[in-house]
Amino acid sequence: MNSDGERRARVALSFLAKPGDPVLGAALRTRTASEVLALVTGADADGDALLVGESEDVVLSRAVERWRDRLGEIPSTARLAAWQDSGLRLVMPGDPEWPTQLDDLGDTRPLVLWVRGTGHLRLACVNSVAIVGARAATGYGQHVAIELAAVLAEKGVGVISGGAYGIDAGAHRGALAAGGDTVAVLAGGLSFGYPQGNRALFAAIEAQGVLVSECPPDSRPTRPGFLVRNRIIAALSRGLIVVEAALRSGALNSARHARELCRPVMAVPGPITSEYSAGCHELIRDYGAMLVTCAADVLGHVVLGTGGAETAGPRSGPATARDSLDPAAVAVLEEVPVRGCRGPASIAVRAGVDLDTALRCLGMLAVGGFVERCEGGWRARRSGSVGGLPH
Repeated sequence: MNSDGERRARVALSFLAKPGDPVLGAALRTRTASEVLALVTGADADGDALLVGESEDVVLSRAVERWRDRLGEIPSTARLAAWQDSGLRLVMPGDPEWPTQLDDLGDTRPLVLWVRGTGHLRLACVNSVAIVGARAATGYGQHVAIELAAVLAEKGVGVISGGAYGIDAGAHRGALAAGGDTVAVLAGGLSFGYPQGNRALFAAIEAQGVLVSECPPDSRPTRPGFLVRNRIIAALSRGLIVVEAALRSGALNSARHARELCRPVMAVPGPITSEYSAGCHELIRDYGAMLVTCAADVLGHVVLGTGGAETAGPRSGPATARDSLDPAAVAVLEEVPVRGCRGPASIAVRAGVDLDTALRCLGMLAVGGFVERCEGGWRARRSGSVGGLPH
């Protein structure tokens, strides 16, 4: 558990350094947040001068100068209290709600997380899958995202995404519709709520799940910020699915983070003519992403903590009457012509069985409606099936 001083120092540093700053992360490996903040302000808790000396790392020294230029952005205590009164809460390493899988990010681990919602962030991410993809999603992509999320949520799997238009929104809506856990990791502050066109969706997530951001509450998202945010989506999840993605999609950046974190990467195939599936096909072809088409495929690739995950296994088409036939009957049926007639002796030779077996099978096939007698032998009924296909 963090002391009050450490919590205040972490919050202050989150306004000085950019999200995912590896220099700050490295500094926090050997110093407390209070000590790093003291370097930036130039004085320790007692007001004594504390400057970065020549013995300090050059990279850290330069970073401290950058952070010092932003000291005016640290909010007042009253401002922080107002954010928390509005329903925001702070979660940081060591807190009960902190998802420990974020520690896999090493020096780019978030300093703090701003959280809003009725869900418990850590519990929602224990058994979870990230679903990401194109903002300009097709109807196909939207359908797949919603269905995947809904079925996974019904099976107790949390659904993580980025709260954007398109695939992200479809994933959140599918989980919400199934009454499951969903976590939206936003690239901007939670009070700003980007994209603002998804405010109704964010309200629904807040009522049932969790909204998360490492950015100060009022901050607007930046273009690089979306890519930095993606590392959190990948780290929170136990596996990542790309539903639709063009070749330059940000979803591929999420997949890269997932690979680096040794999370399973999955991709949904689409039409070869669709630019929005080209990125998925590249992931499958060139980067070893696992092809998935349904929730069972996903559960077969992701090891979840419940111990009850089902595996996909081989699948088959719809059962037909032909599936109940024994091998001899199938061999005989294959040699019964659709047009014209063939005698039982000829059928037996062609099927590789003796005459008695052929006669037995023909009788059984006739009872089943597969064949019928004709002048000079037997023929297949047009309503029958061979190989699962109509004659």
